[in-house]
Amino acid sequence: VQLVESGGGSVQAGGSLRLSCAVSTRTFTNYAKGWFRQAPGKEREFVAYSDWGGGSTYYADSVKGRFTISRDNAKNTVYLQMNSLKPEDTAVYYCAMRSDYSGTYRSPTSFNYWGQGTQVTVSS
Repeated sequence: VQLVESGGGSVQAGGSLRLSCAVSTRTFTNYAKGWFRQAPGKEREFVAYSDWGGGSTYYADSVKGRFTISRDNAKNTVYLQMNSLKPEDTAVYYCAMRSDYSGTYRSPTSFNYWGQGTQVTVSS
């Protein structure tokens, strides 16, 4: 299984970006999907999560109402739409997948597969 993120870049505060995560697998719907981020000198933190069926989504309080996780099963792709970006959103963003319910979806250790990350920089 390989995950490849794209769509990162530099944007001014208040702007928007859409991150994509293309997944190479024949069993895309067998995994729950998540987005995490890591700022310099900080631990990787939870951003958003979509369960196996995609019917339930969860967000970190810091992004709730601004970010939206979605998926296109036909394209094996997960998205993170980010609106009203703030300088504190600056980080490397990672998509991840997990194949079972072990652990909380808010913990990076609960995920089996990771992308390489894409940089998002928000200037004030």
